[in-house]
Amino acid sequence: MAISAWLSSNWIEIFGAVTGIIYVFLEIRQNIWLWPVGIITSAVYIFVFFTSKFYADMSLQVYYLAVSCLGWYWWAQVAGRRSQGTGAEAINLPSLEGPDSYREGAGYEETKRHRDEGTERLSVTRLKLKTGIILAIILMILYFLLWFVLSRFTDSPVPEWDSFITSLSIIATWMLARKIYEHWFLWIAVNTASSVIFLTRGLYPTVILYLVYLVMSFIGLKEWKRSLKSVASTLNPTD
Repeated sequence: MAISAWLSSNWIEIFGAVTGIIYVFLEIRQNIWLWPVGIITSAVYIFVFFTSKFYADMSLQVYYLAVSCLGWYWWAQVAGRRSQGTGAEAINLPSLEGPDSYREGAGYEETKRHRDEGTERLSVTRLKLKTGIILAIILMILYFLLWFVLSRFTDSPVPEWDSFITSLSIIATWMLARKIYEHWFLWIAVNTASSVIFLTRGLYPTVILYLVYLVMSFIGLKEWKRSLKSVASTLNPTD
């Protein structure tokens, strides 16, 4: 009876945790459907974090909604361009400079497989130094701005950690939308900190969600690294 009552009173949070796990699975697979699932998850957690007084995290979910729409557009735009081509043109890798002819190899096979599955997508890329410096500066500005607002104008119980999680998540989500490999390292940091903080606030389904996120972040790191190697072997084929 107690378990039934708990499930009944926390069903919204549980639903958000389930959709969140599906979201990360799709993210690892680089499947475009991660974006609509992410929109649903964010909408649920706007409510969950508001009722738990995690105001920065609540605002972050609004940001997730916006970036999910943008990411969906970016990924769909690339898929649309590819679907208009035929043969080698239809499977050229976007946003990377390479040879005019698409050589047979691991990258070719992986791209062809995803075309057959209907999951055409942006290619995974590495973080450039200039972009990294800009993002680091933005991260610091976001952190101190959020910390100031939360500590002065809200009753957030952990303004420092709330600001850290939120600012780092903002950067990681943008990097995901652009399919930058290093965004997984940011998620590892976010998910570790979030698991501890939400545990102290009694958000147990959310703690489980973020622990799953943490494990899946390491899986995503491995899978995206394999994609990077596939792209590299395609751009630098060996006879």
